[in-house]
Amino acid sequence: MSEITNYFEHFFKIVFGPEKGAGSYPRYLYWLNGIKFSLEVTLLAALIGIAIGICIAMCKLSKYKIVRALASIYTDLIRGTPVLIQILFIYLVVFSASDLPKLVIGAIAFGINSGAYVAEIIRAGIQGLDRGQMEAARSLGMPYGMAMRHIIIPQAIRNILPTLVNEFIVLLKETSVIGYIAGNDILKATNTIISQTYSPVEPLITSAVIYLILTSIFTFIMRKIERRLRAGDIR
Repeated sequence: MSEITNYFEHFFKIVFGPEKGAGSYPRYLYWLNGIKFSLEVTLLAALIGIAIGICIAMCKLSKYKIVRALASIYTDLIRGTPVLIQILFIYLVVFSASDLPKLVIGAIAFGINSGAYVAEIIRAGIQGLDRGQMEAARSLGMPYGMAMRHIIIPQAIRNILPTLVNEFIVLLKETSVIGYIAGNDILKATNTIISQTYSPVEPLITSAVIYLILTSIFTFIMRKIERRLRAGDIR
Protein backbone atom coordinates (compact mmCIF):
# COMPACT_ATOMS: atom_id res chain seq x y z
CA MET A 1 0.00 0.00 0.00
CA SER A 2 2.82 2.38 0.89
CA GLU A 3 4.49 1.63 -2.46
CA ILE A 4 1.33 2.66 -4.30
CA THR A 5 1.08 5.81 -2.22
CA ASN A 6 4.71 6.66 -2.88
CA TYR A 7 4.24 6.13 -6.60
CA PHE A 8 1.25 8.48 -6.73
CA GLU A 9 3.19 11.08 -4.77
CA HIS A 10 6.02 10.71 -7.26
CA PHE A 11 3.54 10.89 -10.16
CA PHE A 12 1.92 14.12 -8.97
CA LYS A 13 5.27 15.66 -8.12
CA ILE A 14 6.49 15.12 -11.68
CA VAL A 15 3.28 16.18 -13.40
CA PHE A 16 2.10 19.03 -11.19
CA GLY A 17 5.06 19.88 -8.98
CA PRO A 18 7.22 23.01 -9.16
CA GLU A 19 10.03 23.53 -11.62
CA LYS A 20 13.58 23.68 -10.33
CA GLY A 21 15.50 26.93 -10.20
CA ALA A 22 14.78 30.63 -9.72
CA GLY A 23 11.54 32.03 -11.08
CA SER A 24 9.95 28.60 -11.29
CA TYR A 25 6.22 27.97 -10.94
CA PRO A 26 3.97 24.91 -10.58
CA ARG A 27 3.80 22.68 -13.63
CA TYR A 28 0.02 22.47 -13.47
CA LEU A 29 0.01 25.92 -15.08
CA TYR A 30 1.45 24.34 -18.22
CA TRP A 31 -1.56 22.05 -18.34
CA LEU A 32 -4.06 24.84 -17.72
CA ASN A 33 -2.52 27.04 -20.40
CA GLY A 34 -2.36 24.08 -22.80
CA ILE A 35 -6.01 23.18 -22.24
CA LYS A 36 -7.06 26.80 -22.73
CA PHE A 37 -5.05 27.11 -25.94
CA SER A 38 -6.32 23.80 -27.36
CA LEU A 39 -9.96 24.63 -26.63
CA GLU A 40 -9.66 28.13 -28.10
CA VAL A 41 -8.10 26.77 -31.30
CA THR A 42 -10.73 24.04 -31.53
CA LEU A 43 -13.70 26.36 -31.00
CA LEU A 44 -12.45 28.96 -33.49
CA ALA A 45 -11.56 26.28 -36.03
CA ALA A 46 -15.00 24.67 -35.59
CA LEU A 47 -16.72 27.98 -36.38
CA ILE A 48 -14.53 28.50 -39.45
CA GLY A 49 -15.07 24.90 -40.51
CA ILE A 50 -18.86 25.14 -40.22
CA ALA A 51 -18.92 28.37 -42.24
CA ILE A 52 -16.71 26.87 -44.95
CA GLY A 53 -18.58 23.57 -44.84
CA ILE A 54 -21.97 25.19 -45.45
CA CYS A 55 -20.59 27.21 -48.38
CA ILE A 56 -18.88 24.20 -49.96
CA ALA A 57 -21.93 22.00 -49.43
CA MET A 58 -24.07 24.58 -51.25
CA CYS A 59 -21.52 24.67 -54.06
CA LYS A 60 -21.56 20.87 -54.37
CA LEU A 61 -25.35 21.01 -54.72
CA SER A 62 -25.24 23.85 -57.24
CA LYS A 63 -26.78 23.46 -60.67
CA TYR A 64 -23.60 24.84 -62.23
CA LYS A 65 -21.10 22.16 -63.18
CA ILE A 66 -18.00 24.37 -62.75
CA VAL A 67 -19.06 25.31 -59.21
CA ARG A 68 -19.58 21.66 -58.29
CA ALA A 69 -16.21 20.77 -59.80
CA LEU A 70 -14.34 23.45 -57.83
CA ALA A 71 -16.03 22.35 -54.61
CA SER A 72 -15.09 18.74 -55.31
CA ILE A 73 -11.47 19.71 -55.97
CA TYR A 74 -11.35 21.49 -52.61
CA THR A 75 -12.78 18.56 -50.64
CA ASP A 76 -10.63 15.99 -52.45
CA LEU A 77 -7.47 18.05 -51.94
CA ILE A 78 -8.07 18.69 -48.24
CA ARG A 79 -9.28 15.20 -47.40
CA GLY A 80 -6.49 13.59 -49.42
CA THR A 81 -3.55 15.34 -47.73
CA PRO A 82 -2.36 15.15 -44.09
CA VAL A 83 -3.46 17.94 -41.79
CA LEU A 84 0.15 18.42 -40.65
CA ILE A 85 1.26 19.30 -44.18
CA GLN A 86 -1.66 21.71 -44.48
CA ILE A 87 -0.89 23.55 -41.26
CA LEU A 88 2.82 23.78 -42.09
CA PHE A 89 2.02 25.11 -45.57
CA ILE A 90 -0.36 27.74 -44.21
CA TYR A 91 2.10 28.77 -41.48
CA LEU A 92 5.33 28.72 -43.50
CA VAL A 93 3.99 29.86 -46.88
CA VAL A 94 0.63 31.62 -46.65
CA PHE A 95 1.29 33.49 -43.39
CA SER A 96 5.09 33.52 -43.50
CA ALA A 97 5.23 37.32 -43.32
CA SER A 98 2.21 37.73 -41.05
CA ASP A 99 2.16 38.81 -37.41
CA LEU A 100 -1.04 36.92 -36.66
CA PRO A 101 -0.99 34.92 -33.41
CA LYS A 102 -0.27 31.23 -33.80
CA LEU A 103 -3.69 30.54 -32.29
CA VAL A 104 -5.40 32.33 -35.18
CA ILE A 105 -3.15 30.78 -37.85
CA GLY A 106 -3.72 27.33 -36.38
CA ALA A 107 -7.49 27.89 -36.20
CA ILE A 108 -7.57 28.96 -39.86
CA ALA A 109 -5.58 25.90 -40.91
CA PHE A 110 -7.71 23.48 -38.90
CA GLY A 111 -10.88 25.30 -39.99
CA ILE A 112 -9.99 24.86 -43.65
CA ASN A 113 -9.30 21.20 -43.00
CA SER A 114 -12.50 20.66 -41.04
CA GLY A 115 -14.55 22.54 -43.62
CA ALA A 116 -13.99 19.80 -46.19
CA TYR A 117 -15.37 17.13 -43.84
CA VAL A 118 -18.23 19.32 -42.61
CA ALA A 119 -19.18 20.02 -46.23
CA GLU A 120 -19.62 16.32 -46.94
CA ILE A 121 -21.59 15.84 -43.73
CA ILE A 122 -23.95 18.73 -44.55
CA ARG A 123 -24.29 17.67 -48.19
CA ALA A 124 -25.29 14.17 -47.12
CA GLY A 125 -27.72 15.62 -44.58
CA ILE A 126 -29.40 17.84 -47.16
CA GLN A 127 -29.64 15.10 -49.75
CA GLY A 128 -31.09 12.79 -47.10
CA LEU A 129 -34.13 15.05 -46.62
CA ASP A 130 -37.39 14.49 -48.43
CA ARG A 131 -37.38 16.38 -51.75
CA GLY A 132 -40.91 17.47 -50.97
CA GLN A 133 -39.52 19.92 -48.39
CA MET A 134 -37.95 22.08 -51.09
CA GLU A 135 -40.87 21.66 -53.45
CA ALA A 136 -43.30 22.78 -50.74
CA ALA A 137 -41.17 25.82 -49.94
CA ARG A 138 -40.89 26.81 -53.60
CA SER A 139 -44.63 26.36 -54.08
CA LEU A 140 -45.15 28.93 -51.31
CA GLY A 141 -43.12 31.43 -53.30
CA MET A 142 -39.84 31.12 -51.39
CA PRO A 143 -36.68 31.74 -53.41
CA TYR A 144 -34.17 28.87 -53.47
CA GLY A 145 -31.75 30.62 -51.12
CA MET A 146 -34.43 31.48 -48.55
CA ALA A 147 -35.78 27.94 -48.61
CA MET A 148 -32.29 26.56 -48.01
CA ARG A 149 -31.59 28.98 -45.12
CA HIS A 150 -34.90 28.69 -43.29
CA ILE A 151 -36.13 25.17 -44.04
CA ILE A 152 -33.57 22.78 -45.53
CA ILE A 153 -30.32 23.65 -43.71
CA PRO A 154 -31.87 23.85 -40.19
CA GLN A 155 -33.45 20.40 -40.65
CA ALA A 156 -30.25 18.96 -42.10
CA ILE A 157 -28.13 20.28 -39.23
CA ARG A 158 -30.61 18.88 -36.74
CA ASN A 159 -30.26 15.44 -38.31
CA ILE A 160 -26.46 15.52 -38.61
CA LEU A 161 -25.74 17.11 -35.23
CA PRO A 162 -24.23 13.92 -33.73
CA THR A 163 -21.91 13.57 -36.72
CA LEU A 164 -20.91 17.23 -36.45
CA VAL A 165 -20.08 16.77 -32.77
CA ASN A 166 -17.94 13.75 -33.65
CA GLU A 167 -16.10 15.94 -36.17
CA PHE A 168 -15.62 18.50 -33.38
CA ILE A 169 -14.09 15.79 -31.18
CA VAL A 170 -11.76 14.69 -33.99
CA LEU A 171 -10.80 18.33 -34.50
CA LEU A 172 -9.85 18.67 -30.83
CA LYS A 173 -7.52 15.67 -31.10
CA GLU A 174 -6.04 16.91 -34.38
CA THR A 175 -4.99 20.19 -32.76
CA SER A 176 -2.25 18.22 -30.98
CA VAL A 177 -0.03 18.79 -34.05
CA ILE A 178 -0.13 22.57 -33.61
CA GLY A 179 3.09 22.22 -31.64
CA TYR A 180 4.85 22.05 -35.02
CA ILE A 181 4.22 25.79 -35.35
CA ALA A 182 5.09 26.39 -31.68
CA GLY A 183 1.54 26.48 -30.39
CA ASN A 184 1.26 26.18 -26.61
CA ASP A 185 -1.23 23.35 -26.56
CA ILE A 186 -1.63 20.28 -24.34
CA LEU A 187 1.06 18.32 -26.16
CA LYS A 188 3.47 21.25 -25.84
CA ALA A 189 2.89 21.17 -22.08
CA THR A 190 3.63 17.45 -22.16
CA ASN A 191 6.90 17.92 -24.04
CA THR A 192 7.97 20.78 -21.77
CA ILE A 193 7.48 18.70 -18.61
CA ILE A 194 9.24 15.71 -20.18
CA SER A 195 12.24 17.90 -21.00
CA GLN A 196 12.36 19.15 -17.41
CA THR A 197 11.88 15.85 -15.63
CA TYR A 198 13.28 13.32 -18.14
CA SER A 199 10.24 11.19 -17.25
CA PRO A 200 8.01 10.64 -20.30
CA VAL A 201 5.50 8.17 -18.85
CA GLU A 202 3.72 10.40 -16.34
CA PRO A 203 3.27 13.47 -18.61
CA LEU A 204 2.09 11.30 -21.53
CA ILE A 205 -0.45 9.52 -19.33
CA THR A 206 -1.66 12.89 -18.02
CA SER A 207 -2.11 14.35 -21.53
CA ALA A 208 -4.00 11.24 -22.64
CA VAL A 209 -6.31 11.50 -19.61
CA ILE A 210 -6.91 15.21 -20.31
CA TYR A 211 -7.91 14.49 -23.92
CA LEU A 212 -10.11 11.62 -22.74
CA ILE A 213 -11.88 13.86 -20.23
CA LEU A 214 -12.44 16.64 -22.78
CA THR A 215 -13.79 14.29 -25.44
CA SER A 216 -16.01 12.59 -22.85
CA ILE A 217 -17.47 15.97 -21.88
CA PHE A 218 -18.23 16.82 -25.51
CA THR A 219 -19.80 13.40 -26.04
CA PHE A 220 -21.98 13.86 -22.95
CA ILE A 221 -23.14 17.28 -24.17
CA MET A 222 -23.92 15.85 -27.60
CA ARG A 223 -26.03 13.08 -26.11
CA LYS A 224 -27.95 15.57 -23.96
CA ILE A 225 -28.68 17.75 -26.99
CA GLU A 226 -29.69 14.73 -29.06
CA ARG A 227 -32.10 13.57 -26.34
CA ARG A 228 -33.65 17.06 -26.17
CA LEU A 229 -34.12 17.11 -29.94
CA ARG A 230 -35.74 13.66 -29.88
CA ALA A 231 -38.03 14.76 -27.04
CA GLY A 232 -39.00 17.80 -29.13
CA ASP A 233 -39.84 15.55 -32.09
CA ILE A 234 -42.05 13.37 -29.89
CA ARG A 235 -43.96 16.38 -28.58
